[in-house]
Amino acid sequence: MTISRRRLLQTSAFAALAPVIGGAGSLSVIDAASAQSPAKGAEWRHALSLFGEIKYPAEFKRFDYVNPEAPKGGAVRQIAIGTFDNFNIAVAGVKGNIAGAVGLIYESLTTGSLDEVSTEYGLLAEAVSHPEDYSWVSYRLRPNAKWHDGKPVTPEDVIFSLESFKKYHPQYSAYYRHVVKAEKVGEREIKFTFDAPGNRELPQIVGQLTVLPKHWWEGTNASGAKRDIGSTTLEVPLGSAAYRIKDFVPGRSVSVERVKDYWGRDLNVNVGRNNFDELRYEYFRDGTVALEAFKGDQVDWRTENSAKNWATAYDFPAVAEKRVILEEFLNRSSGIMQGFALNIRRDKFKDPRVRRALNYAFDFEEMNKQIFFGQYKRISSYFDGTELASSGLPEGKELEILETVRAEVPPEVFTKPYTNPVGGSAENVRGNLREALQLFKEAGYEVRDRKLVNAKTGAPFELELLGEDPSFERVMLFFKPSLERLGIGVSVRTIDATQYENRLRTWDFDVVVSSWPESLSPGNEQREFWGSQAADMAGSRNIVGIKNPAIDKLIDRVIFTKDRNDLVAATKALDRVLLWNNFVVPQWTYNKVRTARWDRFGRPPEPPKYGQSGFPAIWWYDADKAAKIGKRS
Repeated sequence: MTISRRRLLQTSAFAALAPVIGGAGSLSVIDAASAQSPAKGAEWRHALSLFGEIKYPAEFKRFDYVNPEAPKGGAVRQIAIGTFDNFNIAVAGVKGNIAGAVGLIYESLTTGSLDEVSTEYGLLAEAVSHPEDYSWVSYRLRPNAKWHDGKPVTPEDVIFSLESFKKYHPQYSAYYRHVVKAEKVGEREIKFTFDAPGNRELPQIVGQLTVLPKHWWEGTNASGAKRDIGSTTLEVPLGSAAYRIKDFVPGRSVSVERVKDYWGRDLNVNVGRNNFDELRYEYFRDGTVALEAFKGDQVDWRTENSAKNWATAYDFPAVAEKRVILEEFLNRSSGIMQGFALNIRRDKFKDPRVRRALNYAFDFEEMNKQIFFGQYKRISSYFDGTELASSGLPEGKELEILETVRAEVPPEVFTKPYTNPVGGSAENVRGNLREALQLFKEAGYEVRDRKLVNAKTGAPFELELLGEDPSFERVMLFFKPSLERLGIGVSVRTIDATQYENRLRTWDFDVVVSSWPESLSPGNEQREFWGSQAADMAGSRNIVGIKNPAIDKLIDRVIFTKDRNDLVAATKALDRVLLWNNFVVPQWTYNKVRTARWDRFGRPPEPPKYGQSGFPAIWWYDADKAAKIGKRS
């Protein structure tokens, strides 16, 4: 699937599920014969697209990349990592461990296509309207949109959902902070008013709101107790989507089943989708165990994130017999920053020279050779893999934007192209460590008795590399000796998922590995990633703790761009300032998604351009293939 801003926020909440991968308008007008303007100067429209053309007209029958004749039936078993103890997505950012599959039972006002960069079409909503200055937006719900209990989806549900997310979910609170009013203005119409005009993507990100059933959450459970939207729960929630929760074992498995009388099964945006009768997610605490379960035919599909496993772990008989298919899918839909995230709330990481020094200690080239089989490339941009990535020196529009914050950003932004240190040889490593020590010296540290200490206080420089995935320990342990050569005291600690989440929510860490997937149309979510307001919000994605006025200004420039060229320039400017502040030690990326599957499934001939594999949304169960490879274990 393509990466939308809503999906990006869900990535952290639903991180246990591998395939969480749209964006946010110039609009196409719905059939005038059936349209009625909700306000002077605004027209009802069927789709939203930021800075681009809309591919599908109002009366389109289906998306081009689906098979409209895809059979319905069968089941697919997938892997989830970690555990879960909560089905309430409204509090997923701060309480409990959310069961990722619960996201499949809900719908939003709009849904994205997988062959366009940033276009959304009506799902719960049949039409949308906003004025030319983007100061508000109205959505009109479909008359046949229903919850699984048969009750209609109402404007009250939409308003309740927005208020709940803003109150209980820090990430969505930041995401929707510019929505200052939501009101019912018709039997099926909701109007959202914004705090200022000019924010082009606000109409679209409002359409990405996950809608929750107000009547269910304000009702009582089977024992007569009143439900609480502000608390975790394992009561199966009510949804409106093509799937509902079938059964679950807390922390171990959860299964969703296709709703046979689903209200939206014949919508053009759903034709050829939602083809499996059942989607089952098996939870594993350890990636190695999950791999063995796949080999033993306990799960059907695996997304492989380990270069070592991809190179060495798939030589079992089922692969040779073509019963298991290995396939890579090109990622055209997103960029990424992944790195060792430094908690700059702590004094020892506040100096950017210290942060840069840690980068000099990281020998990516040798790590790539020894444990990654040379498969990766080093990340050199927060938008790596997209046209939004900065390179060289700033010029043109990008330079104009940076001039507005010149006094507030590192001087290197204007004088040096950002590059990571290059290791891979004994000579390079020695040079990098010398540079690191020089930076530490400039920052007020010196080596005494082989220990790096604060020159004034004598306090040793120590850090903890914290993680939750045992398979990632080898990466941290590879980094550790280089840090120790500088005299740094290093501990490596892996803890369970619940402890890890709690420590992140309270900012109780030195260094963790984090990643920030980026859509092709960045916008308001950048405040959640790097904005000052998010730095102290428990559960936010501002893991690093950035509070930087220049970055806040550049984020605003990204959000309020006028056209695509302006967006690209503003994003590159933001990227460059983030890089030269050295908030993270960048790691690596791979522009393909590695997958392995038992050959029981069919798919359209070509995956959608921005949809990666498109699994399981547009795939289907192939009974003939399944019969050939034998019964499941």
